[in-house]
Amino acid sequence: MLRPFLINMVLCLVACLTGTPLSADDARVRVQDIFYRPDVETPTPVMQEKCRLDISCPAGENQFATIVWFHGGGLTSGQRSIPRELERSGIAVVAASYRLHPDVNAPAYIEDAAAAIAWTVKHIGEYGGSADRIVVSGHSAGGYLAAMTSFDKKYLQAFGVDADSLAGVAPISGQMITHFTIRKENGIEDTRPVIDGYAPLNHIRSDSSPLLLVTGDREQELLGRYEENAYTWRMLKQLKHPDVTLHELGGYDHGQMVRPAFPLLLKFVDRVTVVETTSRK
Repeated sequence: MLRPFLINMVLCLVACLTGTPLSADDARVRVQDIFYRPDVETPTPVMQEKCRLDISCPAGENQFATIVWFHGGGLTSGQRSIPRELERSGIAVVAASYRLHPDVNAPAYIEDAAAAIAWTVKHIGEYGGSADRIVVSGHSAGGYLAAMTSFDKKYLQAFGVDADSLAGVAPISGQMITHFTIRKENGIEDTRPVIDGYAPLNHIRSDSSPLLLVTGDREQELLGRYEENAYTWRMLKQLKHPDVTLHELGGYDHGQMVRPAFPLLLKFVDRVTVVETTSRK
């Protein structure tokens, strides 16, 4: 196996040969604009633009944990970015963008999220990381995608990955019923709750990966967001799921709660990616 510093040198060489922007600073190696849908023989222009990811990994380290991070924006807007608060020693961050409504409808963005996760599972070892130490997370719509791809196993199965091989899943204020944009696509009003095939709650399992649920203050969050997550937590407890936690961040609304959630996410990553936990799978 290549030593960490040799891996970083190889990355730099690849970047020079392929034109992929790469930088190394603050003891990090960063690679940008990687296309993660090589499974599609003739990708559309929208897919070429949106189905890309950036990587920030710790320089000179091996077998590190990785957070796959999906941005929010209601499945209609937003762009990928790597939260600086997550760029910590021993942890890589993969930030992925995905196609959005109205360019596509469900399940296209769920399939993109699954493809980005699968790419990470299959390729993070090339950057020094461990495929057994991957946690999937995201805020709002990104949290919804994290939940859907982990609970409904068919999306990752399509790319040859077992959803239960993920070390953990951490939706940050993610929708647990059918996402409001998907309801809109089907002519259903925002205030009508729906639990169908596009609802993470419809696919909860006692044998899914460790789960961290975080929301803002129930009185300041988006309509029903805390209650959806609380119900998911309660039903998983009823199913005897061995590792599910719910945090409500009092005093923070939907947008404000992201950064206060990061310490909880990092603590969760540390706990579920220790070597001993890999025996669970």
